[in-house]
Amino acid sequence: MALLEIDNVSKSFGGVAANVEISFAVEAGEILGLIGPNGAGKTSLFNSIAGEVTPDSGEIRLDGQRISGLGPVACAERGIARTFQVVRSFDSMTVLENVMVGAFSRNARPQAAMRAAQETLEFCGLHGKADRPAWSLSPPEKRRLEMARALATQPRILLLDEMLTGLTPTEAQGGVELVRAVQRQGITVIMVEHVMEVVLPLVSRAVVLNLGRVLTIGAPAEIVRNPEVIRAYLGDRYAAD
Repeated sequence: MALLEIDNVSKSFGGVAANVEISFAVEAGEILGLIGPNGAGKTSLFNSIAGEVTPDSGEIRLDGQRISGLGPVACAERGIARTFQVVRSFDSMTVLENVMVGAFSRNARPQAAMRAAQETLEFCGLHGKADRPAWSLSPPEKRRLEMARALATQPRILLLDEMLTGLTPTEAQGGVELVRAVQRQGITVIMVEHVMEVVLPLVSRAVVLNLGRVLTIGAPAEIVRNPEVIRAYLGDRYAAD
């Protein structure tokens, strides 16, 4: 049985169909890419997986148990964590305090939550920034803080929403190494990303969405040669390559 199953999930907002009968499965320990043009429905699907919205139809299952419609708290308790495309740090708090917010979901005692947060900051390369206010971090550091706060919840599945977008090549490579380290911890990763040169060598498979529907699912080498994907998303440079 797959770890996560998306089964004919549809979601509309008013007259706009954000997701239409989307189905795919995610295996434990996999790094899966979720790609497609703006407006394809990627973040809407993330919101359904994380419990922030309830699909109009279809079902999302974790370990065979339905989680769609349970809400974000219940989904987090079951092991789903996410980052956001627009960073949502608590800027009036320190970096350590931000990560403790996530750690408190698994540790009721402040000292235990602090130790867990410190370990997570070390893992994410932010240990030296622990006492700094969150607002003072650079944009790449803020993205790592988002990831650290999510990891502090001890997730089984981590949803990364454009973590690598807007970074320099060196910063993006550091992000790739961090994602691989997360996978080595046994955490399954689903990532929305637009930087194809970075994400395609990283993922084992990619789900391509277009206009709210699954266009295709496959290994990166298959995706970049698919004429429909090139036409809808990747563009002429991939066709030439």
